[in-house]
Amino acid sequence: MAEVKLFGAWASAFSIRIEMALKLKGVEYEYIEEDLNNKSPLLLKYNPVYKKIPVLAHNGKPIAESLVILEYIDETWEGPTLLPKDPYERAQARFWAKFLDEKCLPAMWKACWSTGEEQEKAKEEAIELLGFLDNEIKGKKFSGGDSIGLVYIVGNFVGYWFGIIAEVVGLEIVTHDKFPNFCKWINEYNSCSFVKEYLPPKDKLTARFKAWFEASHASK
Repeated sequence: MAEVKLFGAWASAFSIRIEMALKLKGVEYEYIEEDLNNKSPLLLKYNPVYKKIPVLAHNGKPIAESLVILEYIDETWEGPTLLPKDPYERAQARFWAKFLDEKCLPAMWKACWSTGEEQEKAKEEAIELLGFLDNEIKGKKFSGGDSIGLVYIVGNFVGYWFGIIAEVVGLEIVTHDKFPNFCKWINEYNSCSFVKEYLPPKDKLTARFKAWFEASHASK
């Protein structure tokens, strides 16, 4: 049997994505929790470039970066596919996955943790991007198909983590009036039995982000 190890962190949306994909494919794996303040020598060996989680080690061969890992899992193991078979639909799934990671996530993160003029600019950008997302979701599941797939899994940060962080820092961006389709999708996403199995407890995440928020303000 192939040896599969996942180096991750319980509070990381990127790490949870990989667990969801492995579960969907029915792949047995060993999970290794990393202390991100004291990273293990093996993690640094496996990911010397970015020095981050998640890292998937398959028979001793490491793969880094969550989007890359998700496609590797899809191509390596049989089972439900993460990407649609149709080339155009597959390209669209890749586009929206990158949109979530490279556009939405940074803007939403900065809107929560920055201050002053920088925060206002980040909020404006996040609102504009969420407008695109709200329009794209209208009338469909935004899953890259009818089943759980790449986009659905990659949407875990905007679907769950962002709401908790925004609540902690007192930021109101996502409202039903502004983004009715996105809000509906969030409710459906967080009610999905498969997704709920892999969402960290809200109270634990809230405590983690409160600690970060208090520490960042205490240092100013």
